[in-house]
This record gives sequence, C-alpha cells and structure tokens, in this order.
Amino acid sequence: MIDYNTKSYPAHLLDIKREIATGYPDFEARITRAWKEIIEELAVVTAQIYTGGQEYIPQVRFDDLETLSAEQVDTIKRRGCVVVKDIVDDEKAVGWRESLREFARVNPDVDGFPANNKQLFELYWTKPQVEARAHPNLLKATTWLNNLYHDRSGKATDVDLNVPLSYADRFRIRRAGSDWSSLPLAPHVDGGTIERWQDPAFRKCFDDILSGNWRQHDPYDLPGRLEARSSMYGRPNQASIFRSFQGWLSMSETGPNEGTLQLFPDVLLSNAYLILRPFFKPVPETCVPEGSPETLKPENWTLDLKSPDFPGIVPAGGGFIGPLPRPHSHPHLALEKTMVSVPTVRPGDAVFWHCDLIHAVEDIHKGAEDSAVMYIPAVPFTAQNFDYVKRQRECFLKGERPPDFPKGKAEDSLIGVATAEDIDNDVGRRAMGFAVTVA
Repeated sequence: MIDYNTKSYPAHLLDIKREIATGYPDFEARITRAWKEIIEELAVVTAQIYTGGQEYIPQVRFDDLETLSAEQVDTIKRRGCVVVKDIVDDEKAVGWRESLREFARVNPDVDGFPANNKQLFELYWTKPQVEARAHPNLLKATTWLNNLYHDRSGKATDVDLNVPLSYADRFRIRRAGSDWSSLPLAPHVDGGTIERWQDPAFRKCFDDILSGNWRQHDPYDLPGRLEARSSMYGRPNQASIFRSFQGWLSMSETGPNEGTLQLFPDVLLSNAYLILRPFFKPVPETCVPEGSPETLKPENWTLDLKSPDFPGIVPAGGGFIGPLPRPHSHPHLALEKTMVSVPTVRPGDAVFWHCDLIHAVEDIHKGAEDSAVMYIPAVPFTAQNFDYVKRQRECFLKGERPPDFPKGKAEDSLIGVATAEDIDNDVGRRAMGFAVTVA
C-alpha cells in the first residue's frame, strides 16, 4: 500500500536541494522573491480559471490548425492544453470503439481494470489502436503540437519536429456509473517525478524558475527535454520518452461529470509553483493554523533548505510517483476550484495537454453512456525517442507489451491483433519505426 501522505522522505533528497541551492547565484534571495510573485499571480489566475470554467480550455477544429492567429496559438501555449475537433470522422471513431468491444469479447482473458468489469485495458496492439496511431490526420495534429516547441539556444541536434513518432498506450471504455476513486487519478503530473529536480538535464528545463526568473520560463524550449532522464528508477508506467503533449482520441460523446479528464489550464504558473514548492514550507502551525486563509499569504511561508521534503513526491516501489499536488500540500493552486473538466467532445475529437500539465480524471461517471478513448500522445523525432521506438517496434512485432509498461500477457496469440501490414501509409509506418528517415 502506497502512503500518498508520506511524511518520510529519503535523506538523499536533501542532497538534491543543496545541489540546486549551490548551483544558482543568490538562490535564496531570488527564489524567495519569485515565490512571493508566483503566489500573488496565482491568486489572480486561479480566480480567472474558476470563473472561466470549461471555456478556459481552448477548442479548435482540425482543419483550422494551420490558420490559427498568433493570439490563439499563444493562448494554447500558455494554458498548455487544447481540444482539437474533427480529427477523425465520427463513423471511423465509433467503428474503432465497436471493434475494441468485440476484441475484448472474443478475448475475455485479457488484463483490465476492474478485473470483474474490465474498462481500462492492458492492450496495445489491437487493430483499432494501431490504425488510429497511424491515421494521417492524427499524426498531422501531433506534428502541429510538436512544432509549438523550439530551440532558443539554436544548438539542438538529432531532433525533427516535423517527424511524428508513435507511442503505444492503452484504451478505456468506461462504463456509465463507474467509480474510479480507487485509482491514482487525482491531480498529478506524468513524465518524470523526482527526476525534475534530480536529473541535471531535466532540471535545465526549469532553469529560469530556479534562478528566480520564473516569468521567463518557457515550457516549450527543447534543450533539457532532449536528454532528460524522466525514468531514472525504472518504475513501470513511467514514460521514458519525451511526449510534447499527452493526449487521447475520443470514440464517444463525453463531457463534464461523465468520467472525463480534468486540467489545471496554466502550464507556466503550475510549473513555477510545483518546482519551487519543495524549497518552502508554511510557518509552524502554532503561528498560523493549518487551513486558515492566512496560510496562503507569502509572508507565512519560509525557506526550507534543511529537510529532504518534496511535497507531492511519494516514494514507491524503489522509486517515486508524482508530482501529486493536493489542496493541503499545494494550497495556492486552489485545486478544488481550478481542475477544469474538459468540454464535451464527440467521436473523432482529441484532447491534448502539455507534458508538464497537472491533470486528473473525474472519480464518478454520472452519464448515461459509456465513455471510450484511446491514449495517443504527441511525440517528436529525437534521438532518445527514436531509440525507444525501435525497442517498441520489436515488442510490436513479437506481440509483447511496450518497454515502458508492466510485463504481462503477450498479445501475439489473441484473436484480431494487428500486424505491420495494418499500417497502411508511409507516415504511419515511419512513426512506428519502419524505414524512418529525418529531413
């Protein structure tokens, strides 16, 4: 059993704090000033998010991606998320859903959650999944997302943002009325836990925050992303590649209160706050009672460079999970009000969110119909990513689970599993590591 409210952190985490503190000039003074500014800015933006609700999450049509205004693009980048409508025809998406239902019916022994009523399937190589990942429109949309990134240094090598890669993940067909509160799907960030601070390359992504210049932080700058070790402890289900955006493609109509995704739509502020949070703690409770509005004031927080505490990072299985921001540990995010449910989507629409963005899943599906999605992120060609795709390709050819996921039942003997021949276009084949070339 994982203690998500751990009060005990390994001693070596204090070494990480000290390494960071000595690695940036005037660290204490700069981040103390930045912490105050971030808290004050959060008070303004969290109120805007709460007021804006679902409208705060950008929505665009697939056919309009190339003609969006600079203002629209800037909004998508700041909020770190977007709903892209009509990527795939409704009929095609619904057909995939029904094929997946049939696949699960004729292969009843596949792994899934919950075991007695499977809805989240440990399957990666069904024909609908392989076809969807290779769909030219889907790959065109992820290429557009990849190109929101850039290289301020001009020194990045072995990267091509115009060559999309495929990252195999699972699918879900969530039953109406289902309760998923037992799953660890409350607010969290994927793609690296303690590695964000521990790995020097990953840490470089947040240099401006750690140097106190948080307003200059660019979540879309490539250096640091390309060499980052996001899985230093080898924990299953921890992505070891650089996904520019996580995402899912809807195969049904689903909306708020129907077990959908929730997002904290401001990647700049959430990054700034999450990265600096381990370096501050509230003043002792004898001075300010826990839960009091007074605890939100910057003056009631003090620098912490003497403890190994990393609130929101949880030791587990020889590694770590998180960040897991919670109201008690990250009160300035006002998560009870700012985790916005994604607006209603139809079959063939997709939702994408920046790899650093805080996201969650609604506990209860209160709708009348099943909600079905395939998890398909945006992945650019980088040397590290392609190394993973080559290993993933071999797993595909053998019917084995992809490298980042827990070992389990192979799929090669299942009825209706895909083969390489089911990838029917050159862009899709290249994305899966077959005959990849870089411009």
